[in-house]
Amino acid sequence: MKKVKQLSIALSCAVSIALSCQAQSEETIINNELSVSGVERYPIVLVHGLFGFDNLLGFDYFYRVPQIYTQQGREVFVANVSAANSSELRGEQLLEQVAMVRALTGAEKVHLIGHSQGSQTSRYVASVNPAWVATVASVGGVNWGSEFADAVRGHVKPGTFSEAFLASLASGLANFIGWLSGKGDVPEAPLEALETLTTRGTLAFNAKYPEGIPSEYCGQSSSLAENGVRYYSWSGQSAYTNVFDPADAALLLFSKTFSGKNDGLVSACSSHLGQVIGTHYKMNHLDEVNHFVGIHHLFDTDPLTLYRQHGERLNNLGL
Repeated sequence: MKKVKQLSIALSCAVSIALSCQAQSEETIINNELSVSGVERYPIVLVHGLFGFDNLLGFDYFYRVPQIYTQQGREVFVANVSAANSSELRGEQLLEQVAMVRALTGAEKVHLIGHSQGSQTSRYVASVNPAWVATVASVGGVNWGSEFADAVRGHVKPGTFSEAFLASLASGLANFIGWLSGKGDVPEAPLEALETLTTRGTLAFNAKYPEGIPSEYCGQSSSLAENGVRYYSWSGQSAYTNVFDPADAALLLFSKTFSGKNDGLVSACSSHLGQVIGTHYKMNHLDEVNHFVGIHHLFDTDPLTLYRQHGERLNNLGL
């Protein structure tokens, strides 16, 4: 049975892929089976957002998502990028890991699925090296900025004590997450991450890497962009979804910084990229990756259903 391979482990095999990777245990290595029913299926790389991780003390950021794709006959990798840094720097890290996935699997391209800032991170890779990317899926992606990031940035003026305090606190959190998840010595720059996610920062990012971005806010474009990569997106629009979820209260508070429908950290319209699958789901920003341990709205779409449907979408495209 195929099992998920963490890229932090895969990268340790860079010097001698054939020998050292084969020596790893079955808990971390999956079979190199890229052909199912005669159709080549590109591997999937999952990319976390701000203050995210691949695996934290045995707890997956994309909770139970990888298993869906292994069951559909695909190889799945979980990216290991900085918890807090600019999308471009994280994108460079991801670019190196995509190169590793291609070397490990022999696949020409990969599918990228990015949550939150992971959308920008994935878009960067698809923009600078589209030959390596078949599709990008943005889940609750910060594609037009976050009003919450705008509010935080607006209250934290450059060069002030509050900025220094925020930077210190956020750096400590990012480094702690990195230590717990075994990332090692990766650069963290929380203030750069925050600036990237503001409306101003996002519009600057979009000007450099425009593929998949609709021509107007809250619009959508064709899934197939000029660079040959297909772009998709979906998100939720409810900050508070389950009384038993400990994170919902905070997301409800954060949602007050928005003027329109949002998931607590990103507005529904801001999440639009390429073909919009839907933004009407009763999910908050953490529900979108099936947190907290799968607790979500009891009477709406299961977050895992959207990932499963996306896998079927890729199958139907022959990718």
